[in-house]
Amino acid sequence: MGPPSRDAWAQRLAAFRASPSAFMAGPQGEDLGRDLLSDLRNDKLSEQTKVSLLSLSLEYSAQLWPDAHSAEAAATSLLDTLVLLPPRPSALRRPLLLAATAALAAGGALGPASGASLRLLPLLLGLASGRDRGGSLWPALEQGSLQATACECLRELESCRPGLLRDALGLLRDALGREGPMQPLSLLLALALRHALALPPPAATRTSLQGLLTAPAAAAGSCPWNWMPAEDSDFALQCHVPNWPPVAAEGAQGLELRPEESRELRATVAQLLDTSYLLSPVAQAQLLWLLGRALRGLRGQLPALFKPQLARLLGAAPPVLLHAVLALKAAFGEALFTAQDEALLLCRLTLAAQHPALPLPTHLFYLQCLLNFPENWPLGPEGEEAAPLLLGPRMCRGLLPSPLHEPMALLARLHLLCLLCAEDQDEEEEGGQAQSLRCYLQELLAGLRRRAALEGGPRATATLCFQASYLATCCLAGQPAVLTPLVHGLAQLYRARPVLAPHFVDLLDQVGRELGEPLKVALRQEVVSAPGRDAALGWHLQMLAKVVDRDSQDATLRFLWAAGAHCPDWHLQQALLRVCRALLGTGGGGGLADLLQALARQLDDPDGRDHARLYYILLSHLAGPKLGAALGPSLATPAAAGAATSSLVAENQGFAATLMVQEAAAPVRLSVGPRVAQGQLPVLRLQVEALQPVYSLELRFRVEGQLYGPLQEVHVPCLRPSRPTSPLLLPLQPKRPAPAQLAVRAMYTTPSGLTCHARLPPLPVTFADLFLPFPQPPVGSEQGFFQELWNACLPKGAESRVWCALGPQGLDAVVSRHLEPFVVVAQPPTSFCVAIRLPPDSCLLLRLEAPRSDGVPVALRTDDWALLPLAGDYIRGLSAAG
Repeated sequence: MGPPSRDAWAQRLAAFRASPSAFMAGPQGEDLGRDLLSDLRNDKLSEQTKVSLLSLSLEYSAQLWPDAHSAEAAATSLLDTLVLLPPRPSALRRPLLLAATAALAAGGALGPASGASLRLLPLLLGLASGRDRGGSLWPALEQGSLQATACECLRELESCRPGLLRDALGLLRDALGREGPMQPLSLLLALALRHALALPPPAATRTSLQGLLTAPAAAAGSCPWNWMPAEDSDFALQCHVPNWPPVAAEGAQGLELRPEESRELRATVAQLLDTSYLLSPVAQAQLLWLLGRALRGLRGQLPALFKPQLARLLGAAPPVLLHAVLALKAAFGEALFTAQDEALLLCRLTLAAQHPALPLPTHLFYLQCLLNFPENWPLGPEGEEAAPLLLGPRMCRGLLPSPLHEPMALLARLHLLCLLCAEDQDEEEEGGQAQSLRCYLQELLAGLRRRAALEGGPRATATLCFQASYLATCCLAGQPAVLTPLVHGLAQLYRARPVLAPHFVDLLDQVGRELGEPLKVALRQEVVSAPGRDAALGWHLQMLAKVVDRDSQDATLRFLWAAGAHCPDWHLQQALLRVCRALLGTGGGGGLADLLQALARQLDDPDGRDHARLYYILLSHLAGPKLGAALGPSLATPAAAGAATSSLVAENQGFAATLMVQEAAAPVRLSVGPRVAQGQLPVLRLQVEALQPVYSLELRFRVEGQLYGPLQEVHVPCLRPSRPTSPLLLPLQPKRPAPAQLAVRAMYTTPSGLTCHARLPPLPVTFADLFLPFPQPPVGSEQGFFQELWNACLPKGAESRVWCALGPQGLDAVVSRHLEPFVVVAQPPTSFCVAIRLPPDSCLLLRLEAPRSDGVPVALRTDDWALLPLAGDYIRGLSAAG
């Protein structure tokens, strides 16, 4: 089967561009890259078709060569195709260079182990520097375009591997002084210089910055490459970030400039700046940006190198150059711009923003430059919005907003006006001009409200009014002289057009307390003063659900009683019930309970009646915290809520999720503390540590099987982290004296009012936890008491002897630590008689005889032969227990 024809390729390319991922996943995707590389050498295809194939590889390099291996093979094939081109002018040389570069960069194959990289880099550097013309490979007519293309390719590779061309700075600087494409070489040298200054030099190099910039011109291909990766993996991306990072993160982190290095750097930067006027405006802006980032943070008078360019740049028309000047001002401040320069720049921006023939994007650009002007000495804290100090009311008279402006321009001008009004609010500056600006602002906002109040007016007009109100609130939050008329005006706007209720709700969600609280009061008064049978009842109920408050319950309930008789359809009933729900959140009351009972009887829709009945039950049976938790955000899953056939079902799922006991992580950590042998029943002393605030904690214990009787719950009113707590006492009721594991569950209430339960790790009850002492015999009868117990064990019980290893500790230490409460007769250090009572009705008697060198023999008797294994294990483990 022969290679695809031109029409076949056109169909394949159209299918690929329609959905690259789907095409590559299909059967034709496997061979696309291989066929593309093969057909580049097909003489039957025209150059135009081959250029289309190469443009595809440029746009979709990551899809065609997704890994380093395929990218390496593709770049090698592209370079071989480049070499095989005939020595006549061809439209394929530039796309082949770009495609090979894109393959290495996108596939991650660029590196010292890549043969294609070691072939491509010397070729590109030789073309970019103009020293390797390629002999007969490159026709003379293509030298200029190939040199520019090589510079673009090297910039791409330098961006992917910052510092790659560090040792080629001298070669590039030398090429800039000769004839050749000025713009690509300037941008390439500036990028390489920026990376060389910002990145620390490789540990193995000893070449200074002066040596790098004055390195003699080497033969093409002999320049070593710096393959050391940047320590900051995001450094390559920072090259295109429009903001300026802090000075501490910029410039010469590993490079301390000496005088000779500073001198050579000055000469290089001056060389780039002196020829920058030959570049396009966009290229000039990028060059200034790169050089500014390179020099920022270096010591010395290096920013002064930009000074000769300021006169030209301040008079330049393109906005991109003005933006570059502002970037330099943000970077260097008073080190580069004097107060006169700052005043001139502000005047230029102000006059340019007033030009009547400016297109809207350019007009907005100038206004944004004024709003974010980088001052030399700003007065406020960093990040605070403020108008420039030199920008007074007189200068901005031509920038005042008008309802005739485009909405975006009006908002930008209004933002500037609000910042001007925020300055010196208590002073009369410039003959009362500040006061006149505030009056103008109030008149403008009032005019926007009047336009928004027109019946049937466009939605955009109302949106603009609320956007302007929000902007004024954000900038003038601390000025009651502005906010008070704004609140009254918004209340009148609602009275005129209640249909704007959604806009008011959105505004209340966005503004702070300075406007939000008084606006809620004003809107609430407007709503409750309206008749309950108003045609705008639905909007009134929507607004009331947002602004309802505990302090206005009486007026709100009167309005709801009146409105309840005028809610015939489902939507109005649901809006009415939403207000009731909001009142529930404020605490409710007797009046609300009466209203809910009435609604549960009189509403026509059964869903509404069920809602009213549910709210009444919640109000009657839940206290404040629990009621607030029940009315909070629904915990029901969206799928379950969406599947509900009734709104009550969906809402009730949220209530159920809140009111039912929820499973949660353990809020406390339990451990068994030291035992106290006393009383009629063994008691566990539990140490509890709170991991979070817990209220009404109830601990429930359970033992598998029939070994123990039911265990009592343990209650704790309140626990808080880092607060000491008393031990909890848990009485045990063993039916057989045997160790066990206690399963523990915790039931508790969270600070938000939710009731939760959690499983805690099981608690061990050891054999020793069941020990109890016998009643103390009369003084002098201890020996007879013990002997009587000893004799009573047989013949019903059992007897045994156990060896107890002592280790380094003596017998006295073992007895005092483990058996002291149960010792009846003691003759230290030779023998001890121990009597232990084991509930419900067993005993364990021990005679510890004279200790030997490595242990002590222990004779034991018990009235329950099943205790012998447990007693033997316990005695043998005394030494290990310490």
